[in-house]
Amino acid sequence: MWRPPQRIHHVPAIGRVPTREEASASRLFSPVEIGPVMLEQRTWVPAMVPWRATEEGFVTDEVIDWYARYARGRPGAIVVEATGIRDVASGPLMRIGDDRFIPGLRRLVEAVRQASGGHTRLFIQLIDFLSIRRRPDPTKYFERFLVLTDAHRAAFDHAADDVIRRRLAGMKRDELAAVLSERELESLEFGHRERITDVEVPHIRELPAVLPGLFADAAQRAKQAGFDGVELHYAHAYTMASFLSRKNTREDGYGGTRENRVRLPLEVCAAVRARVGPEYVVGCRFLADECIEGGSDVADAAYFGVAFARAGMDFISTSRGGKFDDARQPGIGASSYPYTGPSGYECMPQYISDERGPFGRNLDATKQIRGAIREAGLRTPIVCAGGVHNFDFAEKMLADGACDVVGSARQSLADPDWFLKLKSGRGDSVRTCEFTNYCEGLDQKHKVVTCQLWDKIDLGAPGVRKTADGKRRMVAPDWPGLEVGDVAAPASRERVVLS
Repeated sequence: MWRPPQRIHHVPAIGRVPTREEASASRLFSPVEIGPVMLEQRTWVPAMVPWRATEEGFVTDEVIDWYARYARGRPGAIVVEATGIRDVASGPLMRIGDDRFIPGLRRLVEAVRQASGGHTRLFIQLIDFLSIRRRPDPTKYFERFLVLTDAHRAAFDHAADDVIRRRLAGMKRDELAAVLSERELESLEFGHRERITDVEVPHIRELPAVLPGLFADAAQRAKQAGFDGVELHYAHAYTMASFLSRKNTREDGYGGTRENRVRLPLEVCAAVRARVGPEYVVGCRFLADECIEGGSDVADAAYFGVAFARAGMDFISTSRGGKFDDARQPGIGASSYPYTGPSGYECMPQYISDERGPFGRNLDATKQIRGAIREAGLRTPIVCAGGVHNFDFAEKMLADGACDVVGSARQSLADPDWFLKLKSGRGDSVRTCEFTNYCEGLDQKHKVVTCQLWDKIDLGAPGVRKTADGKRRMVAPDWPGLEVGDVAAPASRERVVLS
């Protein structure tokens, strides 16, 4: 992963430990309305892909264990990992593109309900993505993958195709740059990647006609499986975020101006809402800033945020960066990973950072988005994450008006019980994330994601499920400090007005 050149080391602190009474009276542990449902507290575990599904996209026992472990910490809400809306091969990534996935998803919902004692709401993130191929071996690229054109033939005096391919394979990069197009050179050096602007390709051109129905079908399956709602994935390097980007230059009414770029995301939202009805949570996650040259910034995001709120989104969650545009070149045979460049750092900053540090880099932008939504007279709850790791940090986010719900991904991975510990007055026992991005390194390799703070603990204990190599446990140990008195019955499901 890219790191800022300053190389300043930042150490996360456990911070002040509130008493049980202080925590109970805090903003963080107050209820909040999310559309038709109520969260008991303003704590949120964002979507993280742990690579535990089958190669066919089905829920496994390992998936169940992963989310049940978060649920035992009883956060206000958990968002299940990015789940593909198409029924296409995508490795060990969960899918929801066919009814055959519903039984496994229903089992996941039931496990979370049981593990949380009914305290935690469960949403699922719905994602669409385009094709990306591995970086090819140069010889194979020129022999098999490059489509020769008249331009190539003209550059080689119309030599035979096999001669052209051999000569290309022997060229240096600067020579290739004079012969290949920008996209052809990129396909050689990074692997071919589809873009939403490839409108000469029929299935890319037809995305606006196809995606609303696919998202609506997926949302209906989520509802049938028992999820409390869906989060539409409009962030990072994927299809819907690409429509929102300033780099979207489509000329079919779905690119160019802000109004056109937000058109498809709004059409998807409308299709989903029409399918699931008004009494089901529909929200989205999108970028407060793309953090790339020529990309969308916070002014664009504020415009989109207001548009989403007016469209009836029940919540809006923000992220930042995580783009392919500035990703590091992968090795031959590997795929490009959108969190390896500067924009990826903005998405998942680590403890080696710049003067700003890795904690709260998305707060200012999110506060501007929330402010624009409030100025428009709308009360849509805003979820913000980014390096949150102690009580005062989270409480200040709410007090400063940056957001209405506090998301915490890596800290929740480090200690799935940390919200429960804080609420119980036991914050001194929180296992604080060190933000080394050990977990991100595993994710980059599509390996089972764990945390270095617990994945070697009690490996020999009975019943501990381990990775295939037997070297890591797959979920955090249970907190021995959890007492019967800490488990209260779920709060009333009556609605409360968002403050």
